[in-house]
Amino acid sequence: MEFVSKTYEELTKRELYEILKARAEIFVVEQECIYQDLDDIDFISRHVFYRKDQKVLGYLRVFYKPDEENTVQMGRVLTLKHETGLGGKLLLAGIEEVREKMPCRKIVLPAQSHAIGYYERYGFHIVSDEFIEDEIPHVWMEREL
Repeated sequence: MEFVSKTYEELTKRELYEILKARAEIFVVEQECIYQDLDDIDFISRHVFYRKDQKVLGYLRVFYKPDEENTVQMGRVLTLKHETGLGGKLLLAGIEEVREKMPCRKIVLPAQSHAIGYYERYGFHIVSDEFIEDEIPHVWMEREL
């Protein structure tokens, strides 16, 4: 398995295709969530993923939050291999990429409510009331760096 971290401009066409395919597989097919995935944020994001034989197995993106100074937002966190430890490995790699390449004070993310405990294990804590996004309960979480 290979670790990759690239800006949008650095992605190959194949990598972008595999990222979008993985996001659709998890969020649209598995979670049955119909939403607009292509939101133009990919253009300003760093794309962090693990792949094997060109297939994306785990992915997340990070970008500077436009309305909050010194803050990076993490999102689209997914793994295609559940219960294997890949998610934690990916999350730690994403945090490290932010530390090394995106100077900031904190990382924030809109977490699906069922995943709160998961993100808490990696130093994130809840900073909002629950809200509904794409018909799924979420909370904002953050981690100081």
